[in-house]
Amino acid sequence: MTGFAAGTGAMDPFRWSWDIRSVNGKGLDVRLRVPDWVDGLEAAIRPLVLARAHRGNVTLSCRVSRDDAVAAVTLNTTQMKATVQSLLEIEAEAMEQGLSLAPSRASDIAMMRGVLEQGVAQDDTAPLRAALVAELPALLDAFDAMRQSEGTALLGVLQGQLDTVASLTQEAAALAEARKDEVAATLKDNLARVLDNTDGADPDRVAQELALLAVKADVTEEIDRLHTHVDAARALLGEGGAVGRKLDFLMQEFNREANTLCSKAQNADLTRVGLALKALIDQMREQVQNVE
Repeated sequence: MTGFAAGTGAMDPFRWSWDIRSVNGKGLDVRLRVPDWVDGLEAAIRPLVLARAHRGNVTLSCRVSRDDAVAAVTLNTTQMKATVQSLLEIEAEAMEQGLSLAPSRASDIAMMRGVLEQGVAQDDTAPLRAALVAELPALLDAFDAMRQSEGTALLGVLQGQLDTVASLTQEAAALAEARKDEVAATLKDNLARVLDNTDGADPDRVAQELALLAVKADVTEEIDRLHTHVDAARALLGEGGAVGRKLDFLMQEFNREANTLCSKAQNADLTRVGLALKALIDQMREQVQNVE
């Protein structure tokens, strides 16, 4: 989702500059910073941006100047009154707390956001709006090109990480197979101890407890699900489009299986593989945050 693009344009007597940037994010947050005196500009360009971006924090800025006219400065009376009232409340609260504040000056209030508004002497801004909207697709194309380049590099990283997950999962399967005799011997010892201390115990309950011990030592399901998740992740990467959220959910499933594998391991080598999987999955989760 990381991307950046900038551009400039002109239409006498106006000149303007654009820039758009994005960083990763779980959802989509689009912020537009455009001159509000160009009627309808924000409403016209927001759908164009939303058509390109589906995830991440996206900020688009546009600055417009006019060569042959001095911008008119007007006082926003409503905003000025609200600002003064807020300052009075702050000063009153400060006095109650025993704090002494310096008196506010008119120039301080004028510098506060929204009190003074700068506009351009222009009756009809429709031609300017049309020129800006017409230029935006080229900026978005450059923005997409950078994100595509980032995505191509990230694709290679994620594919390599999935290959490693598959290799570690295969190693876990081999270790689980090799430890069957060890697990069987442990269960026999546990069975012997249970049988030596089951006088008067319910046979069905004893059988249930032994079955539970066997289930807790079996990691077949976890290994099978890890293989399935690898296949699903590869399919999503091959699918293209906005798959970041699906991959994000899949990373949670990867992590759940790796945690369970570690808790059931009862074997130093299998625990080592489980911890390696957890570390790698954490790295993948960080990378997936950059996938739209």
